[in-house]
Amino acid sequence: MKLRFLSIFAAVALVAACESAPSDTGAKGGTGQTTPAVSTGKSIVAGSKEDFVANVGDRVFFDFDKSSLRADAKASLAKQVAWLKQYPNYSMTIEGHADERGTREYNLALGEKRANSVKEFLVANGVAVARVKTVSYGKERPVALGSNEAAWSQNRRGVTVLN
Repeated sequence: MKLRFLSIFAAVALVAACESAPSDTGAKGGTGQTTPAVSTGKSIVAGSKEDFVANVGDRVFFDFDKSSLRADAKASLAKQVAWLKQYPNYSMTIEGHADERGTREYNLALGEKRANSVKEFLVANGVAVARVKTVSYGKERPVALGSNEAAWSQNRRGVTVLN
């Protein structure tokens, strides 16, 4: 008897867990019919973290075994500076990263140099030093896996993370 009761209870719980309420994902048209929701790409709010990442860019890349900023990195960071001046309520952490080549210790030091290069650029161009922290992850957090130049070039980066 107990087994039968438990079986019925389990079946009812399973069915209840699978049931979902219908969701209205569309907009009501003039005829009262629902039209499918369409993404217009305008869902990013100006001044949000998503705005920063999508419209400004949150990362710059470095050459092999270098911590100096390339011309394309300086152009990206200039856009970051303009955005950060417009939205001064954000503080940020600059992450320094390296590719997998080299020792853990060497890459942590290189990641720190890269993060500091980004920080120095931001501060030199008007971002308050109190808003900027740095951290090095070395080779510990790759975005691209693989042991080839395509992966390595994506992993040699500095990333601005808004707080």
